[in-house]
Amino acid sequence: MGTPGFSATILDNLAGAHQVLAAFTRPDAIRARGKQLVPSPVKQIAQAANIPVYTPKTLRDGDVVAHLALLEPDAICVAAYGAILPPDVLDIPVHGCLNVHASLLPRWRGAAPVERAILAGDEYTGVSIMRMEEGLDTGPYCVTRTTEIGEKGVIELTGELADLGSQALLTALAQIEAGTVEWTEQDGFFATYADKIAKREFHISPEDTAAQAALKVQASSPAHPAKCTVCGRGVTIVAVDRVGSRLVRSELSLEPGQVAVEGKKLYLGTADQPLEVLSIKPDGKRTMEGTQFAAGLHADGQGLAWGPSNG
Repeated sequence: MGTPGFSATILDNLAGAHQVLAAFTRPDAIRARGKQLVPSPVKQIAQAANIPVYTPKTLRDGDVVAHLALLEPDAICVAAYGAILPPDVLDIPVHGCLNVHASLLPRWRGAAPVERAILAGDEYTGVSIMRMEEGLDTGPYCVTRTTEIGEKGVIELTGELADLGSQALLTALAQIEAGTVEWTEQDGFFATYADKIAKREFHISPEDTAAQAALKVQASSPAHPAKCTVCGRGVTIVAVDRVGSRLVRSELSLEPGQVAVEGKKLYLGTADQPLEVLSIKPDGKRTMEGTQFAAGLHADGQGLAWGPSNG
């Protein structure tokens, strides 16, 4: 059971090692520009592998639960499915429902663990194979994998966690099959919650410090962009250089909301220090280097200021 690319990677690897009786995913939806319904990445992988695909609107439908029971699965593997599994479903498989959760539980239970780990400035994150129960990501876990976050953006980090999650899930299934699996109960005292990303949450403004703005950019994606306005133009900030920005702190004095072009590089004045823009996407145009955008600012002579997004 899964829906996005993260889940599709796990299904692809799982199908190479085990018999997958069926894939459950969210119904086709408008997932990009345009009005055409598009199948989820999981549905696409399942169809390519000739795995039966089901797209129920809810798992609380008695007929859906009855069909699941008839499949008699040894385990149900879940990764970013996007729907709650009711008790009737949790009780079906012999070895339970195993969730590939993209965090080191009990850190970042909930909907957006990858983005929240980046935004909080965590040094490490990872994946946990958790036995699901009725609580929100409260079940015990048996296998974890860890990686350093560093400068990785959310798309790169999610892809890495999908690979790690695939490895961890296969290890967990092997341990379950061999009867050697060991479950660790979570200590709820240390639990944190990864709330769903709010609209405009990653938009940046001169009120942010350079570090805050940089983390928003790092955690952003096309679904949740780091937008602002630069010299009156709506833009998405794609990448910034935190290290380089620190190096110019004593050399370049910028008030919050000011823009500077120094050495052909583009800098935004934040609440505490300049932030160098490495990559930027003007609304309606392709992504370009900050130096290219800066050259255009020089050419048209507009006032060099930036602020919150208007959209």
